[in-house]
Amino acid sequence: MTAAAVLHPYQQRYIDDASRFKIGMFARQTGKTFTSTLEIADDFVDCELHKRRTRWVILSRGERQAKEAMDEGLKLHLRALGAAFDAYESDFRLADSTTVKALEVVGRHGSRVTALPASPDTARGFSANVFLDEFAFHADSRKIWQALFPVISKPGLRLRVVSTPNGKGNRFYELMTEEKSVWSRHVVDIYKAVADGLPRDIEELKAGCGDADTWAQEYELQWLDEASAWLPWEMINAAENDQAGIPENYAGGPVYLGVDIGRRNDLFVLWVLEQVGDVLWTREVIARKRISFSEQDFLLDEAFRRYRVLRCCMDQTGMGEKPVEDAQRRHGTSRVEGVLFTSPNKLTLATAGKEAFEDRRIRIPLGDQALREDLHKLQKTASPTGAPRFVAESDSSGHADRAWACFLACNAATVAKAPMRINPEILSSGAGRWA
Repeated sequence: MTAAAVLHPYQQRYIDDASRFKIGMFARQTGKTFTSTLEIADDFVDCELHKRRTRWVILSRGERQAKEAMDEGLKLHLRALGAAFDAYESDFRLADSTTVKALEVVGRHGSRVTALPASPDTARGFSANVFLDEFAFHADSRKIWQALFPVISKPGLRLRVVSTPNGKGNRFYELMTEEKSVWSRHVVDIYKAVADGLPRDIEELKAGCGDADTWAQEYELQWLDEASAWLPWEMINAAENDQAGIPENYAGGPVYLGVDIGRRNDLFVLWVLEQVGDVLWTREVIARKRISFSEQDFLLDEAFRRYRVLRCCMDQTGMGEKPVEDAQRRHGTSRVEGVLFTSPNKLTLATAGKEAFEDRRIRIPLGDQALREDLHKLQKTASPTGAPRFVAESDSSGHADRAWACFLACNAATVAKAPMRINPEILSSGAGRWA
């Protein structure tokens, strides 16, 4: 029943596969969610025409992705197929009493599709056919799997899993590589997709990507070795939240800033963390390339004006000497600390950052690919003397600049708080709003 959409052969093969357990590993932007929601729409319409009921649950990385799967996938297909349906939005309460948005589509004869952000609670909440969208990127993928699989054990219920790779430390990797498996597997890298008619210029995409590891994982579907990554993908996934990275969500709590100084090839990055209880919420990440020092000063002063900043740690290495000195003059040495990127200091910073991720005390924006790659590209190696050192490939996105800004902000949050001394000139200018 796919006449409402023009499909490429690899998409049609996936749709035509009626296996109970089906998994697809697709390159980025090759239509995996579009194809999967079309299969659900076909089943929905077929059951409605024959006055039967079907039940599906879509579990996505976050609320925004669940909404995209519903609005830009399922509803789009149902309208194209001429199906009548009603759409609803409600709150789904999790075990910790927090709520997430549940989006639903209901047919005239009782067929129903629900889209939710994935968690162990939402996975065990339904007895239904299930679609796990971008499963390799779900936080707690193994716990979600443990909660989900008993739910779909009823004979006849179907399970659909699609994703691009995200390292080896997750359940998706295991499902795709287990030797003895009941899964029907579909693998579509960028070369196969283009050969099947997907209109993409591979060489242009590769040149635009500018990073060999990203290209290998996101487009060639290679499993990258996680052994030397300071922050594994699974740890990054667990810290993502779709309420992070939104300045308007600032609740007036204490704020810690991390500033990585870059002028020419590297980025200037300002990372804003608000402490809410024992959790550090990212409120804003400002990344700029080749901006003047006066522009950097302006962005920092704006952060001090808009947030109640208790501590700011800045990269003082090399060209950072003057920006740190100037910032201390404007905002006080009790609130601005310069950090030289020596090997011992980098180990201290990286350790503070990793501990925040390990203990799940930090929340970062969901689905920011440049940020994710920056956090993941940092690697710990040993020098010839055996001393630890941190390296990161320098590319068009900088030199893991976002990661170091994040670690600087985490370090600022661990520093003992000293009484604030505010420059009277800042107060008179209005720039010290939170002083």
